Amino acid sequence: MEKEITEEDWKAKLTPEQYEVLRQKGTEAPGTGKYIHEKSSGMYKCVACGNPLFPSTAKFDSGTGWPSFDEALPGAVKMVEDNAYGMKRTEVVCTKCGSHLGHLFDDGPTSTGKRYCLNSVCLNLDKGGL
Repeated sequence: MEKEITEEDWKAKLTPEQYEVLRQKGTEAPGTGKYIHEKSSGMYKCVACGNPLFPSTAKFDSGTGWPSFDEALPGAVKMVEDNAYGMKRTEVVCTKCGSHLGHLFDDGPTSTGKRYCLNSVCLNLDKGGL
């Protein structure tokens, strides 16, 4: 049986910025993330638990200041209603560890019509992972 990871464990494992975004539902400043303009092939994984989330082929430049994807791997993320700050949004959460990744919007330019707007700090690009 796996040991349950406590918030203290997460604080020890993650950087302060990662902890704030992944575990406290923060948002990195737009235009600051390392994956905004990344064009390498691979698999984007949850930085907290390693869960594969998005193939690089689903990534597109949304011009928003955050990396955006039009499709997640089946079962990789779950959507949670988010009514914080007086807004109605859909939060994107890792199904494996429950960490906050970003938000989903229905204004994507591809055939899916989806824009998974994620924080770079939540992601790790495995360039051999496709």
